[in-house]
Amino acid sequence: MAKFDVITIGGAVKDITFYSDEGKIFSTPQNLTVQKMLAFEYGAKIDIKEAFLGFGGGAANTATALSRLGFKVAAIFRVGNDETGKELTEKLKKEKINVSLIQKDNKLSTGFSFILVADKKEREHVAFAYRGANKFLALKSKDISSPQFSAEWIYLTSLAGKKWLGNLKLAFDSATKSGSKVIWNPGNLQLKAGKKALTNYLSRTQVLILNKDEAIELVLSGIKLGRRNPKFINRPVYLLNILREWGPKIVVITNGQKGAWAYDGKRIYQQKIIRAKVLDTTGVGDSFGAAFLGGLMATNNINSALKWGMINSASVLTKVGAQNGLLTYKKLIKKL
Repeated sequence: MAKFDVITIGGAVKDITFYSDEGKIFSTPQNLTVQKMLAFEYGAKIDIKEAFLGFGGGAANTATALSRLGFKVAAIFRVGNDETGKELTEKLKKEKINVSLIQKDNKLSTGFSFILVADKKEREHVAFAYRGANKFLALKSKDISSPQFSAEWIYLTSLAGKKWLGNLKLAFDSATKSGSKVIWNPGNLQLKAGKKALTNYLSRTQVLILNKDEAIELVLSGIKLGRRNPKFINRPVYLLNILREWGPKIVVITNGQKGAWAYDGKRIYQQKIIRAKVLDTTGVGDSFGAAFLGGLMATNNINSALKWGMINSASVLTKVGAQNGLLTYKKLIKKL
């Protein structure tokens, strides 16, 4: 029997969130992989209205979300041997997350990100990330293959650094060996590598979860566009079908205010957003993905899992930071 319900793998950082009303957001319809851009006056001094400190990173966010939902969770990431790393680890302990597999780096500091929120209406953000110790995460076979740390699910988030491909291979090989299922939210380096580099892993993925921009980027890495294709590439149903053909058992695509879609090869599921007062979009993707997995484990129903994801992500939108709005199981069920 698996010791954990989920082991999350990826990054952890300290978040420094700034708010400014001086940015200008504009669309880029000619660029299929970049939907909007944010600009500031060159050479100007930008006024910061508010600033907040918190913690984030894919592995830390998803571990916290799943633990609050009542699941037994361990997290694997790398921090510096510094006060920030200690503070982050202690916070996860308080969230009842097993921290035995967290790695310490004696040379690099714990990663951090500057998150700039500049959309007064939708509170969308741009994140400037310093990966720090995350770049040197080195998974060890003896750790994640050990019966002591076996899990029903492996939740893979963004992997940084030059060793990311080796870490990805080891994570999937260990999952195959132990019988763990994999839910995967690829990061920038993985998406840039494209379909050719990821094919072997996509075919071994139980749940692939992406936002629409990420889905477009991955699809474009593996198909040749004809004259008619560009107008279809923005349609989630089109993306779901292509990605499902590449091997994942379930493909989930989120699309901001337009909701989320899922496809299991038999049926396409759609879930609208839950309206909420938006204060900050940081960590919304992680909160959705973690709750989707929680719902899938609890109900074995994709429709229900999408609702869990939407409820949790709507709650995160109402708080500043990636983790402050994450719901407990009791609160989520009450909202459900």
